[in-house]
Amino acid sequence: MRPPAWLVGAVLGMVLWLSVGSPGWAADLRVRWVAGTQPLEFGQTRVTNAAGQAISFTRWDTILSGIAFHRPGSGWIARSNWVAVFEGGSDQTTASLGGLPAGAYDRVRFDIGLAPEINHRDVAEWPPEHALNPARTGLHWGWAGSWVFAAVEGHWSDETHRGQGFSFHVATDAHRMTVERSVDFAVGAGADLEIRFDAARLVGGPDSLVLSSGSATTHSREGDLLAVRLAARLAQATSVAVVRSPNVGGTMRAVALAGSATAATTRPYRFEIPATFPRPALPLDNPLTREGVALGARLFIDPILSKGERQSCAACHDPAKGFTDGSAVSVGVEGRSGTRSSMPLLNLAWKTSFFWDGRARTLREQVLQPITNPLEMAETLPSVLAKLTREPGYPEAFRQAFGTAEITSERLARALEQFLLVQVSGDSKFDRALRGEATLSAVEARGFELFRTEFDPTRGLRGGDCFHCHGGSLFQSQRFGNNGLSIAFTDRGRGGVTGRAADEGLFAVPSLRNVALTAPYMHDGRFQTLEEAVGHYCTGVRPSPTLDANLAKHPDGGLGLDVEDQRALVTFLRTLTEVGDGK
Repeated sequence: MRPPAWLVGAVLGMVLWLSVGSPGWAADLRVRWVAGTQPLEFGQTRVTNAAGQAISFTRWDTILSGIAFHRPGSGWIARSNWVAVFEGGSDQTTASLGGLPAGAYDRVRFDIGLAPEINHRDVAEWPPEHALNPARTGLHWGWAGSWVFAAVEGHWSDETHRGQGFSFHVATDAHRMTVERSVDFAVGAGADLEIRFDAARLVGGPDSLVLSSGSATTHSREGDLLAVRLAARLAQATSVAVVRSPNVGGTMRAVALAGSATAATTRPYRFEIPATFPRPALPLDNPLTREGVALGARLFIDPILSKGERQSCAACHDPAKGFTDGSAVSVGVEGRSGTRSSMPLLNLAWKTSFFWDGRARTLREQVLQPITNPLEMAETLPSVLAKLTREPGYPEAFRQAFGTAEITSERLARALEQFLLVQVSGDSKFDRALRGEATLSAVEARGFELFRTEFDPTRGLRGGDCFHCHGGSLFQSQRFGNNGLSIAFTDRGRGGVTGRAADEGLFAVPSLRNVALTAPYMHDGRFQTLEEAVGHYCTGVRPSPTLDANLAKHPDGGLGLDVEDQRALVTFLRTLTEVGDGK
């Protein structure tokens, strides 16, 4: 019923080389965001333009490709796999360019953007580890089938505006930017290249970029003069410096991955990936097996994991409800209410952080936390392991999955991880319509059009802006956002994890697949229906310093879509429903 998929096999004792090439040298390409001579603190630093407008940045994401180095007397050296995606404010600020011969170089050249043959390539072809796998970045333009080359967002204020948003998405083949700079760079001499994006040069200077309600957004449409100007300013705001490498003598290095310790008799699990989905980065040290998935499924529905054996994982994550529980906030085994709504557990193989606040970096880390949370299952891991060891059938099931009957917390987590990784939703009416097996009604088609269209009355565009946070085939984002629920935050969300003021009130952006099954909505379950949730974005958005820039650019509490358009959006969202089978 679903499209063909790749067979996932075991990978044991693997060594992953981060930098490869001949004769073995790699140049580290670093990125730094600055405002003049100072570091750019996202959500904090304010740059003032010639008009006196104070501008802060919440996002500056960039694709670099066509990277080449010029060697005196030898010409340009480039590699087709030298592509890097950098996201402002993230931990990933270095890319390693393998295969660069040792020696001196005097110029470097790169594109901000992608050549047409790469820009329009089917993204489902990129391997999980590739920079252009859309599960790794939010720069793929979803159903438009191409990439955003640079996404720069934030807020601006002046005498008449306070905290309005701007959203600059520079894209399309016509707006690819080429940057070439002189360098005095020697590979193998303990130096790296650092690319600097300067906010002061982007928006400041004598020819400042002055913002207004009609010039605070661009999506690089044909004839968009703002996009042309921004592309030129982005190139001007980009400089290159040579900096000392922390790895003197080259950057050839390797990371060893621990053996997966699966049983020799396990059978690979056939993981079915919908044809429109990107390829997921599955854990190499926990290959999917039939035995492991079956054990995880058994554990998921067994109340033995909870105190007094009264509540299973499935109690708060019912497959018939999109792996949620239908409550505003979940109630634990001792009758104590939690503080947040139960999150759906579908398509987790494509997620890079877990929980509403992203405090778990891996699914394996996440699955054990509800067991020991006093507001949830309120158990201890030693007690759970002892109960499982005594329970008939479990030691043998662990032996079949992992080689011995020993039951450990690590094996418990790996079994649950395997089961949750294979819960995939990708065969809804919408997907069948894409394959020509179903037809969207006129109202559903109108809703899809609204979903992927920006609301920009100054350019005659009327849409829901939904794609900014829920774009692409997964209808989700790896980013965190403040969607205007509150002016002040009793729940700090992501800010409670990072401690950064710029993260206050930000929460994970969940997938909209099966959204008709996962009511109530938002992290605190405040909206009972889809109609209420859509209505919030049209009239109920509350301003705050961390409000998402794509909402803050609308000054009147939201998009202002009329009742008919809201109904069309809701009707379209219902086409994303597919009940998971829990297998």
